[in-house]
Amino acid sequence: MVGVDRRIVIVVFEGFQLFDMAGPADVFALASTLTGGGDGYRIELAAVRAGEVTAQNGVTIAVRTSLGQVGGDVDTLMVVGGFSTGEWMRDRELVEGIRRLAGTARRVTSVCSGALILAEAGLLDGRRATTHWLASGVLRDRYPAVEVDADPIYVRDGHTWTSAGVSAGVDLALALVAEDHGHELARQVACRLVVYLHRPGGQSQFSTPMGAAAPRSEPLRELQAFIDANPAGDLRVPALASRAGMSERHFSRVFTEQTGVSPGRYVERARADTARRLLETTDHPLDRVARESGLGRPETLYRVFRRTWRISPGDYRRRFRTKES
Repeated sequence: MVGVDRRIVIVVFEGFQLFDMAGPADVFALASTLTGGGDGYRIELAAVRAGEVTAQNGVTIAVRTSLGQVGGDVDTLMVVGGFSTGEWMRDRELVEGIRRLAGTARRVTSVCSGALILAEAGLLDGRRATTHWLASGVLRDRYPAVEVDADPIYVRDGHTWTSAGVSAGVDLALALVAEDHGHELARQVACRLVVYLHRPGGQSQFSTPMGAAAPRSEPLRELQAFIDANPAGDLRVPALASRAGMSERHFSRVFTEQTGVSPGRYVERARADTARRLLETTDHPLDRVARESGLGRPETLYRVFRRTWRISPGDYRRRFRTKES
């Protein structure tokens, strides 16, 4: 394909997330500029109907091509997401048009909740995929044939690539550029856009911490609140069971059944989340962060952080410490 621009078709719809489209489009456009012309990318926008399409932030773009008008081979098909994804998943013209184009595309990709539309088209069946952490439960429940991994920034399974929410589309596009042209060009694009070429950690570092359901039982809901408020306290199962007025065995079973996580796992995540907030908002040294979060020692803090968010405490603080602190 040397000397021929790769054709990128990005599918949008009313209410789409603008950055899902604009971020990757800027990556591909800059990569094309840096290649010096030829062997770059040619970006096309497509929608169910050609004309003006308004993003969820109110910005209106002009889409010259309808899905039905897209013919010929496509190098990369990209489906964006947005708050209106749930509505557009039910639009058969959109879903069928994406399924048709996927049959001619060398790569099929999605940004954010666009993965739900790929799944509705049957394009993720039997594949590992990710999406915005807020939509991962819907993807998992509605499409059991999809192997959902809610943490990675992006996932590749064969010729299918899916990414996490919004800004993860930039990460995905950089990975596609690296596959096409090598890591050096992708690095140059990342440097000029002032973004990570490979950002550390997964998307769980941005999500709500617990990933646990609220218990049906009022005593267990109160116990959850107690754990969250007292991370450095005695949160061993015997102490928690006593506080809940249950035997240890019964408490462990009921807590796990109603929240979806074991008491030990919940406590660890609560402590990790406390440590995360302390790293964001204080200058406390790591030994104090470990102590006040209930994790005890810096070694434990490091191990739990790597396991929970796939990033070290020091790297997390450098990236997410609030300016006000």
